[in-house]
Amino acid sequence: MSRELALAAVDLGASSGRVMVARVGPGRLDLTEVHRFPNRPVRTAGTLHWDVLGLYAGVLDGLRAAGHEADGRGIDGIGIDSWAVDVGLLDADGALLGNPVHYRDARHETAVPQVHALVPPDELYRVNGLQHLPFNTVFQLAAMRGTARFTAACQALLVPDLLAYWLTGARVAEVTNASTTGLLDATTRQWATGLLDRLDLPRDLLPALVQPGDEIGRLTADVRAETGLGDVRVIAVGSHDTASAVVGVPARGDRFAYISCGTWSLVGVEMEEPVLGEAGRAAGFTNELGVDGTVRYLHNVMGLWLLQESLRTWAAHGLPADLPDLLAAAARVPAFTAVVDVDDARFLPPGDVPARIAQVCAETGQTPPQSQAETVRCIVDSLALAYRRTVRTAEELSGREVDVVHLVGGGARNALLCQLTADACGRPVLAGPVEAAALGNALVQARALGALEGGLGEMRRLLRTTQQPVEYRPTGSAAAWDAAEARAYRDR
Repeated sequence: MSRELALAAVDLGASSGRVMVARVGPGRLDLTEVHRFPNRPVRTAGTLHWDVLGLYAGVLDGLRAAGHEADGRGIDGIGIDSWAVDVGLLDADGALLGNPVHYRDARHETAVPQVHALVPPDELYRVNGLQHLPFNTVFQLAAMRGTARFTAACQALLVPDLLAYWLTGARVAEVTNASTTGLLDATTRQWATGLLDRLDLPRDLLPALVQPGDEIGRLTADVRAETGLGDVRVIAVGSHDTASAVVGVPARGDRFAYISCGTWSLVGVEMEEPVLGEAGRAAGFTNELGVDGTVRYLHNVMGLWLLQESLRTWAAHGLPADLPDLLAAAARVPAFTAVVDVDDARFLPPGDVPARIAQVCAETGQTPPQSQAETVRCIVDSLALAYRRTVRTAEELSGREVDVVHLVGGGARNALLCQLTADACGRPVLAGPVEAAALGNALVQARALGALEGGLGEMRRLLRTTQQPVEYRPTGSAAAWDAAEARAYRDR
């Protein structure tokens, strides 16, 4: 490593975005948050959209702040990661045709029967290896067919690729995020052109694929003038935030499961090849690509969305909505007072999650939570049950044994959830780093720019020497978790 690098890691989540400056040098890997900005979806004429121009403005502000943080020596690279599946459509001039539609908008689901009539679900899985989610890009694009916007579209860019296009002028599709669309062949790792043809989707709608570590381009003159930065390279990282977060798991060897715990919880194991059997499809497991040709074999669990929407609902009704206080109160509530299947489709749309939890509990013969603390305890117990069930299924379907669970992302701050996860899984949980996605983003950039050598093992070795996860050891009775799981999943 010839010198220390200063790298801008742009990490966009469902509720906020931030720009971090990572410093990578001999034995050094640290992050400084230089700018955070809200990500507020907007509903217009009944459709929920992302305010992608607002996000781009936040990115520019963050890059300007990153330049100041670098003390005049400049930023060496920029990488962008975000959530998956949502796309912006460009016209023939490269102009954006309206704001991307939010994955939680109900319109996508209307296209599911149309797609499955052309390509049955089992066949679709054999091609793309994806867990069925009604908002996968394949359904989004099918729902747009026949609209004026889709007719005018010449290209579709996923959100991080769209932002990179505005920074550099280059239109590409980074492969880890492309693998979430349902339009990438899980075996060949190229666009599934036969699938596009059968669905009557234009082949040239999807841009050329690039790999993590490839250079997308350099900042345009306009962006340099806007941010005060120089001729900086924009590097393709694991642009799906979970791909970057899995790079940021400080694991030893391969006998680990990961939980990337944010608005969604992505729970799975790291593999070398996809697992495309019918059992995986039935269990809702997905094969998404990771960095260095890996496969993230995982299941999407509803995640901290349940807590976030509960807090939003309570705040709107003038009730206390301080999460640390509510978690402390929830810790005093007896375990398994009520449990639910967190992947129940009723929890997906925005709305009154506490009322929906009460409804599910009543339907399953349980006493609904009687207080905010009981609702929070129901959520964290139920999340731990989902993690337990998913880790066990991942082992069974993949043949990969798990000795330890790494929990990274925002949920690593939730000590109650981390301890319950250890108890539920019967394995140690190593919690942290919280900023795993930004760290993974920066590590891929650093290697691309020549500051690191080797593969994931070398990146994770640097993580282990610079980041300190918190260990939670399992306690309690497996039989109690067995009984709770039977209550939560009695209909499965």
